[in-house]
Amino acid sequence: MSEYHVAVDHPESPDPDSPVGITTTYLGVCDQDHVDEVRAIAALEDSPRFVLEHPHIDGAFTVLRDDGDLDVYVPVGAPEYRVYEPDPNPKTEIDGLGGSDLPRGAAGPAYISGVTRFGDQIIGGAMDYPSNPPRAVWHTTESPAGANYFTSIAAYLIRVGSEPQVIYDPVTDKLGQFGPLTQSARALQNDGARRTNREGKVCIQVEVLGKAASPWTKGFDPSSKPNYQRLIAAMRAHGIPDVWPAGAPLATAAAVAKKTRSKTTWQSKGGHFSHGQVPSNSHWDPGAIDTSIVPGKAVATETGGSSGGSSSSGSVYTVKQGDTLSAIAAKYGTTVDRLVALNGLKDPDDLAVGQKLRLPAKAPATPVYEPFPGANFFHPGRHSPIVTALGRRLVALGFGKHYSKAPGGGPGPNWTNADKANVRDFQLSRADLKGDADGIPGPKTWAALRVPKI
Repeated sequence: MSEYHVAVDHPESPDPDSPVGITTTYLGVCDQDHVDEVRAIAALEDSPRFVLEHPHIDGAFTVLRDDGDLDVYVPVGAPEYRVYEPDPNPKTEIDGLGGSDLPRGAAGPAYISGVTRFGDQIIGGAMDYPSNPPRAVWHTTESPAGANYFTSIAAYLIRVGSEPQVIYDPVTDKLGQFGPLTQSARALQNDGARRTNREGKVCIQVEVLGKAASPWTKGFDPSSKPNYQRLIAAMRAHGIPDVWPAGAPLATAAAVAKKTRSKTTWQSKGGHFSHGQVPSNSHWDPGAIDTSIVPGKAVATETGGSSGGSSSSGSVYTVKQGDTLSAIAAKYGTTVDRLVALNGLKDPDDLAVGQKLRLPAKAPATPVYEPFPGANFFHPGRHSPIVTALGRRLVALGFGKHYSKAPGGGPGPNWTNADKANVRDFQLSRADLKGDADGIPGPKTWAALRVPKI
């Protein structure tokens, strides 16, 4: 049976004017049964704890707590993961950090007034391409917002070495920084040898507490959020224009996966980008956030698309009375997500009679499907990428509504009641599967789902 090292990361500051550091308390070793119980508790609806997998250590995970602490679980014997050392020179040293000189290309403030500072404030170095336009990149933490998740998420980002410059909680309006805006962050993957974190005059990255599947801008009033206003003002002071050069952020992971992440647009255009628009990055966050709140209009890309659309379309379909997007997709051998992406739809259920829909020029290539994992595979405590692939397939088929109330707000590697409920909805939608409508994929259900091979 597997064993895990257990520790608690506790963010604390010696006084209000000092950066918040992370104190780690090692608690010893626990067994797999304890880990399974921790995961099960976090998976309960309305649980104040939330699991985030470690992006670099297989099997390791952390538990966000609403009191601001972070529980850490690492398999015994796992290889140690070391965060790469930041570039030693040049460094920005300001506001009591040892000087006042800014790196080349800096214009606006290095720190936003009144922010909470986390860690040692040394996460990057000078920009590689300061002659390229300034930009901002928006992420979501895929976690709850509010309470004290602001500090537990900060501890998580430091532990896994994926700090942006800025962390923001839209519920409490708390704003924090891990380093100066005038230097690079490390929340993006490199595009080959080109360091995406260091693209442009500045590349201000913001991790917003929230989930891509439930855009944080819904119901958000910027006029009542002074720290948010300061963040936008700082971006503008650095010359970041109020535009979205790659189009508006898309609403689903599947739509982002089908959209080309243009290197030309990323390297040559200034403005706001989503994580899902940066070349060589695999995440789809922050979801379909409102670009009237995150200021800027979606502009046409070099391929002629705009607002997440695509120019590679075929014929046009006129919506008729009683049409649904899923029926249209089935008729023309495509998917709901592909039609959503192709037409820039915000709500796939909101179709108007007479509306024109672009259709794909050709059906997607026949995928290779994941083999049936067995009748005993789907049970509480199961943690597997196959579960994630199943969930994404359910969403693509239009059977993902129960994820909105699930921990994480979307498909994930843990088998949950949300997965089971969505499978049952799929089974009930087909006459040949209604007799198996228990929410557990059997051989017939699995064959009908056609889950792409992982």
